[in-house]
Amino acid sequence: MFIEEVMELVELTPLRDALVGLPGEGSSFRVAMATGEIYRAGGSLRKDSSSIWRNSGEEVFSRSSRDEDDEEALKWAALEKLPTYNRMRKGLLMGSAGEASEVDIHNLGFQEKKNLVERLVKIAEEDNEKFLLKLRNRIDRVGIDLPEIEVRFEHLTIDAEAHVGSRALPSFIYSAFNQIEDILNTLRILPSRKKKLTILHDVSGIIKPRRMTLLLGPPSSGKTTLLLALSGKLDSSLKVTGKVTYNGHGMNEFVPQRTATYISQHDTHIGEMTVRETLAFSARCQGVGDRYDMLAELSRREKAANIKPDPDIDVFMKAVATEGQKENVITDYTLKILGLEVCADTLVGDQMIRGISGGQRKRVTTGEMLVGPSKALFMDEISTGLDSSTTYQIVNSLRQTIHILNGTALISLLQPAPETYDLFDDIILLSDSQIVYQGPREDVLDFFESMGFRCPERKGVADFLQEVTSRKDQQQYWARKDEPYSFVTVKEFAEAFQSFHIGRKLGHELATPFDKTKSHPAALKTEKYGVRKKELLDACISREYLLMKRNSFVYIFKLTQLIIMAAISMTIFLRTEMHKNSTDDGSIYTGALFFTVVMIMFNGMSELAMTIAKLPVFYKQRGLLFYPAWAYALPSWILKIPITFVEVAVWVFMSYYVIGFDPNVGRLFKQYLLLVLVNQMASALFRFIAAAGRNMIVANTFGSFSLLLLFALGGFVLSRENVKKWWIWGYWSSPLMYAQNAIVVNEFLGKSWSKVSL
Repeated sequence: MFIEEVMELVELTPLRDALVGLPGEGSSFRVAMATGEIYRAGGSLRKDSSSIWRNSGEEVFSRSSRDEDDEEALKWAALEKLPTYNRMRKGLLMGSAGEASEVDIHNLGFQEKKNLVERLVKIAEEDNEKFLLKLRNRIDRVGIDLPEIEVRFEHLTIDAEAHVGSRALPSFIYSAFNQIEDILNTLRILPSRKKKLTILHDVSGIIKPRRMTLLLGPPSSGKTTLLLALSGKLDSSLKVTGKVTYNGHGMNEFVPQRTATYISQHDTHIGEMTVRETLAFSARCQGVGDRYDMLAELSRREKAANIKPDPDIDVFMKAVATEGQKENVITDYTLKILGLEVCADTLVGDQMIRGISGGQRKRVTTGEMLVGPSKALFMDEISTGLDSSTTYQIVNSLRQTIHILNGTALISLLQPAPETYDLFDDIILLSDSQIVYQGPREDVLDFFESMGFRCPERKGVADFLQEVTSRKDQQQYWARKDEPYSFVTVKEFAEAFQSFHIGRKLGHELATPFDKTKSHPAALKTEKYGVRKKELLDACISREYLLMKRNSFVYIFKLTQLIIMAAISMTIFLRTEMHKNSTDDGSIYTGALFFTVVMIMFNGMSELAMTIAKLPVFYKQRGLLFYPAWAYALPSWILKIPITFVEVAVWVFMSYYVIGFDPNVGRLFKQYLLLVLVNQMASALFRFIAAAGRNMIVANTFGSFSLLLLFALGGFVLSRENVKKWWIWGYWSSPLMYAQNAIVVNEFLGKSWSKVSL
């Protein structure tokens, strides 16, 4: 009876869809974001969708309910009866033979994810747009509005102050003078002698959603600074006037680093991680954003309207919206569209580790941010090191995503090929800190022709735009042969653009404030981090454990070094008599104890190089709000505690009785615990020196100086009674003093020394 009811439901679904009276579109969101269901009150089910969706409906939802077999229909009906939370965790995954099996989204295997992406996007150049259209069609059928972000910058001026001439050289004397001068400038005792450099001068514009915007300009024109300013990553030392808004909201009303994504031109990655691991870690830290809320509302509306989505699309969207996965399916999809599948399991590499090529590393830099949920992309010179074909493929994939999923993109390219240039909708031409043109790509040549300059037929438009404002190259493009040529400055171009019809239109749009009521509640992010702090800590612990396994040679070498040095110390301080007989024995044992402390302390020096190697990645990811500093620092301490126990155990249990320390097991374990603490102190000290120095030369210099202070003031080289009064603070602040005193007291209070007069 139940089977018959299900079959009747399946057969009547198309007729029911045709008869259901769907409300008109245009409804606004009526539920506050605090409820967590920001999509529930979106536009009602849409009756009149665009023709592209109506024409492709059969193609998108190719697996009609009437063509389903009984078993699949029963499985889907069972899923539909689940509560929304449980329904979001389940899906029907199609097998290689076309059979459908129910799967738990949280437990999708590596091969299942890979096969799913392969079915959806077999060939990235051909299938990616079809796949995105399927996603958008599913969303549009139930009338859910996707978030959009419009970025405006008005009268933006950015200045920097810097010393010029010899004072700008990073020598010790000049650096000291500059520091003293900065203090006096702050106290307003001395006027500043720094020269003001203008990076951007009174620039205004709009970056619109659903349009690809290309940022062009010669080197040093201010492109990177503009991208940093719009993405909220501008250096605090720069002086900024003007304002930047997202959907009419100031930068202080939300978290711009999570709302927008800045992709740097510098490829900074951990060389010991593979391409897949790098992207997976990034996706895990950035979280899923509003995907879960959107999909939950989408599922509720589809259930109410009896709409059955494509099973593969359903599983993909649920997997992408699932938090807490070590490897999200979005990682496999990004690898596919960026052409990184061939090197997905290859180490990224660095100057010392052989890894992927420079072009592949550039794509990893792009993919590291594309796996996140941000709607606005600011990309700086992403084509460096890439051939024109690969650049075209990446930009074309971005174009499809921006147009179909309502994204916002401003992309800086130095010399794009003509076919890549034609993919963009808008152009921003920046030169000498000013915007020369901003508007549709089709009108840019008309503007320069109105100024008397014409692009030759066989000349790339992008190259023409970057040369026409140059004093060296401008004359060759002069088209008014009946008029004498005179150099047209950037300022004259900028002023002429204000009176050009595109410039006037832009001015009118900027004069009209953005209607904040039209801003989607999910468009701007107000949380500082993408996932919970516990999840961030778990992600950092997993990565640190992986890096420890990849650097296992370092720990094996350290252990081998300890074994060798323990064997040497055993022969140097070899016990020849069972009893201590004189004060000379005390001096020998004191030296043995000091050597033990120093050996355990210096065994943590490897932390210096390992920390410095990872610092660039840390600063980059911390700036992008992947994680807080403590989530990065704690794993490197916690996971190395067991290694410390093993290393100290090797030294103590090999040398303790052979050297002839007090034969009491309690004192043996006290010495063991003390040396564990010394090792932890030393590791923390070397990590601090590395973080403060930031490069090996400074860290080694500063580290050597710090260690010399520790030894000089530790109480062994010079006793406390002989330390001058003005240096006694150094004695009490030296951790080596506490370690040396503790290990000596532990030894000489033993019973074997009770009859010896020291």
